[in-house]
Amino acid sequence: MICVYLAALCAILIVTSAFLTRMQDAVAVTAAGLFGLLLSGGLGFAFWWSQRRDLLYLLVPTSSDPRTNFQAVRAAVHDAGWLILREDPARRLEAQAIGSSMNPGERVAVQFRDNDVLIASICDPSVGFSLVGRRRCREHRELVRRAVLSARQE
Repeated sequence: MICVYLAALCAILIVTSAFLTRMQDAVAVTAAGLFGLLLSGGLGFAFWWSQRRDLLYLLVPTSSDPRTNFQAVRAAVHDAGWLILREDPARRLEAQAIGSSMNPGERVAVQFRDNDVLIASICDPSVGFSLVGRRRCREHRELVRRAVLSARQE
């Protein structure tokens, strides 16, 4: 939303430059507006692309059945102290990592399909984009992946 707001301000700046009396000032303001418009558009696209990529599931193939994978993930979630939001045994588990008073934590969704485990983790939608949250999401996906792979070895 910030990028959209900045792009709107730059567009208004470009329109305003048409009313300037000195041509040199109008060209300078138009150039600044175009630069800001391109920069905010590029930054907005980078944020969108990054978040869209984070929504993709990580596929972990296993040789275990869905019930065994579910039990391993549920135990790992319990050990990590996460809050389980929704669970459907051997099909799906959704949890929220414990954050702080200022940050509600990240969401983790795990689906169990045949022998495959699909893992996704995103920042809490109420928080928005966060570089620290993205790093934690990677750690959450890795924690679930390790739990599934260790269950396979046992």
